[in-house]
Amino acid sequence: MGTSDAERALAVARLVENDVAGIDVNMGCPKEYSTKGGMGAALLSDPDKIEKILSTLVKGTRRPVTCKIRILPSLEDTLSLVKRIERTGIAAVTVHGRKREERPQHPVSCEAIRAIAEALSIPVIANGGSHDHIQKYLDIEDFRQATAASSVMVARAAMWNPSIFLKEGLRPLEEVMQKYIRYAIQYENHYTNTKYCLCQMLREQLESPQGRLLHAAQSSQEICEAFGLGAFYEEMTRELNARRAELLARTPEAAAEPAEDTSGVIKMAVKFDRRAYSPQITPKMCLLEWCRKEKLAQPVYDTVQRPLDRLFCSVVTVAEQKYQSTLWDKSKKLAEQAAAIVCLRSRGLPEGRLGEESPSWHKRKREAIDQDPEGSRNQEHTVPGELCKKLFVALGSGEESRLGGW
Repeated sequence: MGTSDAERALAVARLVENDVAGIDVNMGCPKEYSTKGGMGAALLSDPDKIEKILSTLVKGTRRPVTCKIRILPSLEDTLSLVKRIERTGIAAVTVHGRKREERPQHPVSCEAIRAIAEALSIPVIANGGSHDHIQKYLDIEDFRQATAASSVMVARAAMWNPSIFLKEGLRPLEEVMQKYIRYAIQYENHYTNTKYCLCQMLREQLESPQGRLLHAAQSSQEICEAFGLGAFYEEMTRELNARRAELLARTPEAAAEPAEDTSGVIKMAVKFDRRAYSPQITPKMCLLEWCRKEKLAQPVYDTVQRPLDRLFCSVVTVAEQKYQSTLWDKSKKLAEQAAAIVCLRSRGLPEGRLGEESPSWHKRKREAIDQDPEGSRNQEHTVPGELCKKLFVALGSGEESRLGGW
């Protein structure tokens, strides 16, 4: 986790401790989005805060706590910091052998990591060797020995070619990318992440014909087509859709009737998954369109954020009736979409899911564009909903993957 507050870090750790093997605090990230909030490498200049965060987590959670740091300008200050960190009771520390202002093109200091490893009694994990030291599997052990560390953390070298963990040696990049794409489609990885990872693998080949096709891809299907996997995409999409339909048919969410509580709010346990809807249609759009058609006041959304985990819940009011999803979501927009789904399902109305678009919606959209090509872009119902990036995977226990591992 990235954090600058001990109590908030503990609250989050307690939320996830039953689902994880350990809690790690990132104190090495130099990016502005992290440091401007006092997190990441910004903590390196505040040892008191580091000690408070780690001590609070060690005492308050049932999982081992670790942290990752960068080295300070002087070795003396670095050793003083890591000894203070060790006294908090953490289980291990990862050391990126560069200073806060240094980047991958700067050499990693194996000597500094070695000095830390020799000074501490807890495990030290060496990091930062991808650029100069780690090009193949055997280099990982060489880097560990050069730093006297207990183990090695590999990041960029693993992105460039994940087969670096094969003892038999690197596999051809084309083979690796093909296999990665198949996994990404099978587990419904969002295409933007798939595209990013493939770009990291291609690197200097991004200007090749295949690289240009990848750069232009705007969906998982287009990525597959760029790599000659169009037929695989179609086959896997059919299988996933069939599996999803089967699961929905037997889940309480799909079978249960909407429930009305004592406050008069109709509630259902639903979430909005952007992938299940047509590209330009969302439940909020469908609900607004229906209200206009029925000459009702437009839906009113009342959204709140829960302080503990900063999740959102929304209640939508339509024709003086309130609707709400009982599942909290990571953004205000997603929570509002979920509330709209509850309303539409309660009334038996189309919600825009793939295969059930309302013809009147397309008719109204075409008429608006014909009447005002420019102004229509600013209408609420033509703005695509937020892309839901959360990944959902449903595999039966004991099910054997059709994609064998390396």
